[in-house]
Amino acid sequence: MKPRLSVITLAVDDLERALRFYRDGLGLRTPGIIGQEFESGAVAFFDLQPGLKLAIWPRESLARDSGLPPAGPGSGFTLGHNVASPGEVDAVMAQAEGAGGVVVKAARETFWGGYAGYFRDPDGHLWEVVWNPAMMPEE
Repeated sequence: MKPRLSVITLAVDDLERALRFYRDGLGLRTPGIIGQEFESGAVAFFDLQPGLKLAIWPRESLARDSGLPPAGPGSGFTLGHNVASPGEVDAVMAQAEGAGGVVVKAARETFWGGYAGYFRDPDGHLWEVVWNPAMMPEE
């Protein structure tokens, strides 16, 4: 297997609400909800970076497609968003909170020399916004 990640799919409780959070609140680009003509097919995709997309799909649709019972809010993992400065961490955290996200750990200096905070999206998915001087994002 070649190590390649092309889509991160988040199960959501309310597709329209999640769309507003990611598109309107966080400013991610998307063509909007597609696939509504298919049973359990409605989904929205957001461009993250070349070759990587974020998908939001109703929790029940994902459960039906996978054959597993619906998972609860959040999933025991975080999505990391690496930014170029501590100030950008603060700006993204404020943007997420203004869009309806919940700050679960205010941004602060880390023990390893960085700066980071955590927020949950409206469906409970945990995001870490981090400035890591050893891992600067490519622009």
